[in-house]
Amino acid sequence: MGEKERFAVGTLLTIVVLFVPGFLLHAAPRFSGSLIGGVLGIAGALLFVLLLAYSLTRRIPWLKRRASQRAVLSFHVYAGAAGAALGILHTGHQYQSPLGIVLVVSMLLVVLSGFIGRYYLAEIGIDLREQRQELGVLRTRYNLIASGIASALQGGAPAAVTAAPGVPIPSLVAGIADLEYAISRREALKRALARWVMLHVVTAIVLYSLLALHIWSGIYYGLRWLP
Repeated sequence: MGEKERFAVGTLLTIVVLFVPGFLLHAAPRFSGSLIGGVLGIAGALLFVLLLAYSLTRRIPWLKRRASQRAVLSFHVYAGAAGAALGILHTGHQYQSPLGIVLVVSMLLVVLSGFIGRYYLAEIGIDLREQRQELGVLRTRYNLIASGIASALQGGAPAAVTAAPGVPIPSLVAGIADLEYAISRREALKRALARWVMLHVVTAIVLYSLLALHIWSGIYYGLRWLP
């Protein structure tokens, strides 16, 4: 997960979020049924269908061996953001159909929850590893100092009162306590955000069901851009 990828996906999601209230400035009631609107809708739907490739490569053994999980995941993230942008453009900023409104909401929930799971959970995991390593170093230093003090006291020598040059032991203990507290808070945040993964799966199921219904209704009632 690089900075460029995060910036690109973040930009796409920002565009998507800005597209949603666009009906306040612009509305094209017949755009979704036009040729351009139909092409945008089909392209967005195809991108969302292609998102299933990530689930397939994770669950089918021979695909998992042949496909690069990192590349598939990157495509999954980009396609989801781009598909949402195309889906919003397809609406023509006309949110009057209950099916269309629920479809847009579920699409946004899928994309946003996926973004949280892809980036913020990973960032929290990296921070936790770094903080645990730092905590291990501080605890090792404290144990060494404590052992040295105990040995000095047993030998009748004056005890050292610093953990390192210019660093009092109370400051070291306070640093350990602060890190332990920070780790506990990050672990709690990670557990809370982990629920977004379940939200991502549930809303994806709802999204695909509504998308199938939307496509069926469009075909059933007629595609206006066909001659």
